[in-house]
This record gives sequence, structure tokens and C-alpha cells, in this order.
Amino acid sequence: MPATTKSQEPVFSAHQLTRHYQMGDVLIQALRGVDLELYRGEFVVLLGASGSGKSTLLNILGGLDTASSGELRYGDTVLSQADDKALTRYRREQVGFVFQFYNLIPSLTALENVALVTDISPSPMSPHEALAMVDLNERSSHFPSQLSGGEQQRVAIARAIAKKPRVLLCDEPTGALDSKTGSKVMAVLHQINQQLGTTTLVITHNEAIAAMADRVIRLKDGQIVDIQHNPNPKSASELSW
Repeated sequence: MPATTKSQEPVFSAHQLTRHYQMGDVLIQALRGVDLELYRGEFVVLLGASGSGKSTLLNILGGLDTASSGELRYGDTVLSQADDKALTRYRREQVGFVFQFYNLIPSLTALENVALVTDISPSPMSPHEALAMVDLNERSSHFPSQLSGGEQQRVAIARAIAKKPRVLLCDEPTGALDSKTGSKVMAVLHQINQQLGTTTLVITHNEAIAAMADRVIRLKDGQIVDIQHNPNPKSASELSW
């Protein structure tokens, strides 16, 4: 499959996004006026300490949460004004999620776990095709308990990409893995980004992974404090963890 070129077509445009919530008598300000654009086909790494707002931002981009104020556009759609039904349709049709913990159903095989997504998506790839993209077709009949951590994460990635999402959002996808296995998982994510042209955002605390990114965005205390462009991204095999 040929690689899809990146473009300067914004997939997301965020303007002055905030997110705050109450915990007892304390007001938590998770995001404090975030301005951001993400472009089609980009591979972006989002860095920041715990509590910096990384996961909150990812959840808002993915339609799992909503901003307290500000505007978020996905193409021509104003997500910040979307109701629950529209956000559900957006998540189902446009976004793939990969989390630190794989969230596979133990009683289902790898193939069946992927088929859960393809059964409800409008124009998915086949479960076998998705597993082939993460080099796991030979393990399609295995249950999660019969797979290594890295293999389970690759099944989770296959499940995320089977719907052919325009956006792939990854929250600490290597956080539960050793460096060798994590490198393999990052190689898979980068391959999918190249082949499908999916806008990919990876949250990580691992500074080494930033070398793979087209852009590196740093958050601190709910604000973007730095954005760096990387003219020569490295491959996963070149990273030193």
C-alpha cells in the first residue's frame, strides 16, 4: 500500500480550550486556553509530566470528554457544540483509540476482538486485514491470555485501525511494555501512519519517542509551552530508550 503524503489541511483546530472540574472544594483546571492545529497524516508526540493535561486534551479531541469553554473543530464540524449522539457517531466512524492497557475481552480471540469494531463501522477493513497490518494473522485464533503484552497491544491497535479512522489517538501505548517490545509497537503505529495517512497523536512520558514525531508538543500546567518541528524523524528501530 503506498504511503499517503502529509498535507497542511487541518484535521483539528482548537482555540482557547479549557477544561475544569470540581473535586470537593478544589477547582481543578486541567486545560488553560489551548490553541492547537493538527494536520492530515501527521505523526505528533505530546509530552508532559503527570497532571499537565495530556490525557484531558486527548479525550476532548477524541470526543470522550468536552471542553468547559473554547472551540474545537474537526474539519468543518464544531465538535465543541456537538451533542452526545453526534459525538458517539464521531468516535465510532472517525477515531481509533489505543490506551496503555489493552482492554481486550478475555473470552474472545484476537480476531473476534477486532471484529467487535468492524461489525459496527460503516466501511471497515476485514479483521484479518487489520491483524495482518500488525503482523498477527498467525495469532488470530489465540485468546488474550495466550498472547504477550506486546501482542495484546498490537491486537488493540488492529482493533483501533480496523474502522479505517482518520485519527488515531494513543495514550501511553508503550507504558506497560519493556523497551524492546515498546519499540515494536511504535514501529507498528508509525507504519500505520505512513500507510493509511492517519493523523496520529501519541501521548507519552518517554522523551526518546519524540524523535519519531513530525512535531513534538509539550504541555505544562494545562498549557502548550513548546512546539518543535522535526525535519528528520527517526524510525522506531533507531530510538535509544
